[in-house]
Amino acid sequence: MSETGNVLPITRWGEDVMHAPTRRVTDFGPELQQLVADMFATMEAAEGVGLAGTQVGRDLAIFVYDCPDDKGVMHRGVVCNPEVTLPTGRDRNLDASEEGCLSYPGAFAPLARPDKATCTGQDEHGNPVTLTGTGLFARCLQHETDHCNGTVFGDHLSSRHRRKLDQLQAQYGPRYPEDWPVSPKLSLVEAREAGLVDRDAEED
Repeated sequence: MSETGNVLPITRWGEDVMHAPTRRVTDFGPELQQLVADMFATMEAAEGVGLAGTQVGRDLAIFVYDCPDDKGVMHRGVVCNPEVTLPTGRDRNLDASEEGCLSYPGAFAPLARPDKATCTGQDEHGNPVTLTGTGLFARCLQHETDHCNGTVFGDHLSSRHRRKLDQLQAQYGPRYPEDWPVSPKLSLVEAREAGLVDRDAEED
């Protein structure tokens, strides 16, 4: 992995790359290593727990993560060409926690997902990896693999919850500049002064 990563603008929902299946990663050379470093730098600047290639405008099946599980243990790494397996039958327990997306900033909605997930793929060097996640880490593995398949979490929501999600994004999204997180999120005061949010808007 490159020592230095560059913070990149995060691609938003609505861009074609966010809604189409990605290409498999086949070249694990220096270009991929730099992309991985850039994705980590971007995820950290945005204070996220996961980031997929599509979210920085690349149609590659790759994501990075730095995410706690249900016991608070942190997991950090890279998955290329991910595939997720979910529990079935009595082993399947759903967690309806709120979910958000760096590519639709400022908006959250409850989404029931299995509280355990296994993800297989390759690391940034092409070595096979198998990850089993619980809690938020399980949600992260599912969310980021969805991105690699051209799916955003809003696609899983009911019409009612999607409307509420869109309303929240319309309210809070203007605080995130087009090139965020290259440019930082605006404070509520800055957004009010710029006329980007209602005067009675509250801190998110």
